[in-house]
Amino acid sequence: MGSESTLSTVNEGLRQTPLMPAVERFKYSNRVLLRSILGRADGGIGLAGEKLLVGGWVKSGDEKKKPENSVTLPPAPPVVKDVTCSEILISRLPILRSIMKILTGVGCTALSPGKLDGPAKPVPTVAYLRINDGSCVFNLQIIVDSYILPLSQILPAGTSVLVEGMLERTKVAGKHAVELKVEKVLHVGSVDANKYPLSKRTLSMAFLRAYPHLCPRRTPVASVARIRNSLSHSAHQFFLSNGFINVHMPIITTTNSRAHGKVLGIASTSNKAYDNLRNVQEAKSLEVIRTAIKEKNERIEELKRSNSNKESLLIALQDLQKANELALLLEHQQPSTSRKTKEDFSENFFAEETYLSSYAQLHLECYACSLSCVYSFGPTFQAEDALSSKSLAESWKIEVELAFAELEDAMNCAEDFLMYLCHSILEHCPHDLQFIYKRIDSKCVERIKSMGSSPFARITYTEAVEILKKETVKKFEDKIEWGMNLSREHESFLADAVYQRPVIIYDYPKDSKPFYLRIRDDAKTISAFDIIAPKAGRLVQGGQKEERLEKITESVRKLGLGEEDYDWYLDLRRHGTVKHSGFSAGFEEIVMFVTGLDDIRDTIPFPRTRGSTDT
Repeated sequence: MGSESTLSTVNEGLRQTPLMPAVERFKYSNRVLLRSILGRADGGIGLAGEKLLVGGWVKSGDEKKKPENSVTLPPAPPVVKDVTCSEILISRLPILRSIMKILTGVGCTALSPGKLDGPAKPVPTVAYLRINDGSCVFNLQIIVDSYILPLSQILPAGTSVLVEGMLERTKVAGKHAVELKVEKVLHVGSVDANKYPLSKRTLSMAFLRAYPHLCPRRTPVASVARIRNSLSHSAHQFFLSNGFINVHMPIITTTNSRAHGKVLGIASTSNKAYDNLRNVQEAKSLEVIRTAIKEKNERIEELKRSNSNKESLLIALQDLQKANELALLLEHQQPSTSRKTKEDFSENFFAEETYLSSYAQLHLECYACSLSCVYSFGPTFQAEDALSSKSLAESWKIEVELAFAELEDAMNCAEDFLMYLCHSILEHCPHDLQFIYKRIDSKCVERIKSMGSSPFARITYTEAVEILKKETVKKFEDKIEWGMNLSREHESFLADAVYQRPVIIYDYPKDSKPFYLRIRDDAKTISAFDIIAPKAGRLVQGGQKEERLEKITESVRKLGLGEEDYDWYLDLRRHGTVKHSGFSAGFEEIVMFVTGLDDIRDTIPFPRTRGSTDT
């Protein structure tokens, strides 16, 4: 009862979907989207009696005997065999049947009662299928008669169907308010039930992760995808409605400040560089052949000592000769295999060392210093060795930069942005959130509402350290001292246990954050901030950029980054400098916060982690 009461409260808190006046047909196929039927406030009852074309994938199905009082097509006429006059007499006179049985040892069955017809007609059955087209969390029940097609073709889970029929109110009370009585089956995408990996009704997220090309057909993955889509749309909507300009940032870069972890280098080879790579591969082959030659020589010596099989010895000598010839050929083709080939970036495709971008902040500043307020939403890459459940090699970031803005302005913008996402997801994904509440995290709606309804807590890094050092009940794995980076454990304790809401931590030690952030007047801290949220941890990192040329130049020199590599970045300080601030929000971390998922790999369609690039 308690669980039902809680769920009822959740449903009341979520915005009810308004009654749709008419059915929604997909513009490019005339197919009716299931969300326009089942997402209505009446569950689709108002559309009963309409003829609809729907498609989807079978989630589950049952075959049952057709009720006797249901209307069926007229049966085919019976097939009667040709009979002789004697067979008719025997069938009419019982005494003749007895005599025939004594004489032949078998009875006369040619015209026994009930045997005049041909093969027995199969019992008519009906398939009750639950299908889903991905437009909503709900499944539509469709009813297919066995006279339309063999039901074995459409019963297996995963089968795709396109059907036309009449929408009717469900006769039996249950979770389905309406069902579709199928009149035509226009398409069937069959499934080999013995090989389809998602046939079981209950599968873990870890199991589904092994089939990224099929797993969106399962409701948990589909719900996360729809929530991710809604969050993406709302992110763009927030910035565009507040005067920001969307700018696409480069994925390939030569900038490597090592400020955002390890980077993924690009090993694009061409011309001579390709030849060098091929030579290295040939050198490895040569080593394999030399090892084989050594083994063949040992085998030949053994055969000579035994002096027992001259034929085997002859074959081994011929084999050795071929191996020596192949080794000699490779030696001529690769004269420099004895020394390690050093990569020459002048022969690289880009003629210099390049990386996949791990952040867009520096490049985004260029456009902020011209267009004032800009944002970017795109993929970033890191080569971290962290746990695959917490870190991705390829992830998506929302990066923001505001000109004429200081630290507090960026903090306010980031807070408003996260609160906006919370209000938006409650409004646009009520049914998916209900499913997440029941199947993944019963605290998801409460957590989203909390973030969207009250201001975030704000503390300095120094205050955070003092709180953690005073804690006596909780024992941390990493002892905290001023100047150290806060661990995930420290951040989670502050957000989950101390404040029980999002926390903004700002004014970090100078050496704990990237070089391009503004040094404060105390010369010990910088204008940086993080937003830590319950369940998901760090959602946002940001700060005010260093606009003073002498300060930023000193930081570049101190880190040994090379002024010539950052000359374009320093130019922003030489020509029309301005105070500017910004932040970066991890999109997968936001999805984790909303859904309550524990593994970050489940928040993205095709996760890339160390040693794993499935599909």
